[in-house]
Amino acid sequence: MDLEKFRDDVYTITNRLSSQLDKDEMPKLNYVRQRLIDLYTQNLVKINHSVLELICAANLVARGYTVDVEKQISDSLVCDLYAKKDHHVSIIEIETGFTPPEHALDTIDYYVSRIVSKIARYSKYCDNFALATPVIGILPVHQIFLNPPQVRDELEIKKIKSLCDRFYKNPPIEYDEILNAKLNSIYLINIDKDFAKEIDPVSYYNLTLSILEKSEIDI
Repeated sequence: MDLEKFRDDVYTITNRLSSQLDKDEMPKLNYVRQRLIDLYTQNLVKINHSVLELICAANLVARGYTVDVEKQISDSLVCDLYAKKDHHVSIIEIETGFTPPEHALDTIDYYVSRIVSKIARYSKYCDNFALATPVIGILPVHQIFLNPPQVRDELEIKKIKSLCDRFYKNPPIEYDEILNAKLNSIYLINIDKDFAKEIDPVSYYNLTLSILEKSEIDI
């Protein structure tokens, strides 16, 4: 653990992000920075993920939100970013494409199910749920989440649940969680240029569909 290096890096990125914010908004971003430093001393965060959280946090702060990071939202869930504005709650989960070594031989299925699980489990705790990813990554967002619950196909939900059951057993992803889950937006994070661009899921799906289809990924 190199606390001095971590602190230097999060101060550097915060200073760079300050150009996007009014002076009276900076305390909100500084709170996120200090929270990440405190979490790092507990060995709970790493610098790569923390930089992504700070960039997303700056985007939210600029839009009037108060932001917390690594917030406990249930007995078993901790979300990356938890943002409040008036009585409106937004949650953002950052995905980088990492898969653990034990899934070296089924990486794609694991990652598809991981994205499904994030949407299904987290979105019920907020008014708006978003995924975020660096611009160099691709999220395999399943097309079922582009439609409202009342028009989602039962057989397709069961198929998705069957995939998730391979990887999530304790607790499993429930049918109703998939049925009622929502995905409101996706953030594309440009780390080098210090910004996160929010786009709607349909646009993102259409942008990535051709690549995923050519890779024979079933979404």
